[in-house]
Amino acid sequence: MTTGAIAFLERYQSLIGRLPGDSALRAAAAAAFRTAGLPGGTQQRRIEAWKYTSLRPVAETAFKPDAAPRHEAETILTGLPLLDAPRLVFVDGAFRPDLSVMPTAGFARFAEQPDFGTLSWPDREPMVALNTMLAEDGAALHVPAGYDAGVVQLISIAASDADFHPRHVIRLGKGSQLTLVEVSAGQGTYLLNTVAEFHIADGAHLTHIRLQDEAASAFHISTTYADVEAGATYDSFTLNLGAQLSRTEVHAQLTGAGAIAHLNAAQLLAGSQHADFTSVVGHTAPGCTSRQTVKNVLAGRSRGVFQGRIEVARDAQKTDGYQMNQALLLSPYAEVDSKPELEIFADDVKCSHGATVGELDAEQMFYLRSRGIPDAEARSILVRAFLAEALDAVADDTIRFRLEAAVERWWERQKA
Repeated sequence: MTTGAIAFLERYQSLIGRLPGDSALRAAAAAAFRTAGLPGGTQQRRIEAWKYTSLRPVAETAFKPDAAPRHEAETILTGLPLLDAPRLVFVDGAFRPDLSVMPTAGFARFAEQPDFGTLSWPDREPMVALNTMLAEDGAALHVPAGYDAGVVQLISIAASDADFHPRHVIRLGKGSQLTLVEVSAGQGTYLLNTVAEFHIADGAHLTHIRLQDEAASAFHISTTYADVEAGATYDSFTLNLGAQLSRTEVHAQLTGAGAIAHLNAAQLLAGSQHADFTSVVGHTAPGCTSRQTVKNVLAGRSRGVFQGRIEVARDAQKTDGYQMNQALLLSPYAEVDSKPELEIFADDVKCSHGATVGELDAEQMFYLRSRGIPDAEARSILVRAFLAEALDAVADDTIRFRLEAAVERWWERQKA
């Protein structure tokens, strides 16, 4: 076991009796984590889901959980693309009511009313096990049946060189609606390891937008579980821009007839960044639909990973599933690993997947340059055009504008 994994376990031992919630569940998670450790090194070969991503850099980083914040959370917050909407702000993993604007939907803190949910698998997922044994705070939102909760922002800010393990549970009643905008950012060298569960009842609609713009030396791990019941929709979009190493993992189960899941994403990487988008969509009921388009723009020596699997159970007839991964390489040293998969046991389905990898079109570059457009601006135009399809999946104009502005800032950083 690595030094980093041992440090996490020692910290858990020191906190026994002071952590909120089910102590037996935490102990079981600690046992699972002790067995699995952090994915990477020799263990990496034994965990297929982590084949392309090693957490060795996390294991080799000495986090400082008891250190005082080195940066002003308020300053970081004011630099974020915030909306004029309720927001729940967590700083270094702890809820900050003074920086938050409370939503009308029912809200509770994990620290006061611990809820680990029912969908996660600490015995199968090492980082979920780590979160389960160390989670101290998080958000629980309940949207009543038939209620439109509008937009709620879930903000995570890191102001110290520590590790944080937020635990969120969102429940939508029948026919309800919610747009959740999740933003994570910070300064320093830290680990944000989030686990979130979404329970979407019959006919409910959850739009989930994520902007990951962590510090350049940070680590970001996010594991999401969604249970989508009959006629309900889980519509998600993720924009990964920051962190030296990030992994976004989504497990969506379509458990009711006519359920819908959209798992779209874009990853923009430069330097030596590594970003992994992994998803599993389980069709267990008939007449369900899933759509997934993930686009990567890779510069420098960055590495993008896409692993997507659609699972169709025997009873899930009339399934309609689609996934596509596309990568645009801006450097001969950039790398992409793409692994789309279909696992189908039903016989009346429509499922397809695909992957493409390419570089900027030389003829299009020549055309733009011949019209007097500088090289950097021509490249920017073609990159924005490549990303347009992914960003167009965000229906809300205001939110999409914020994401497009974040992409522009990323591109400006590359030109600096």
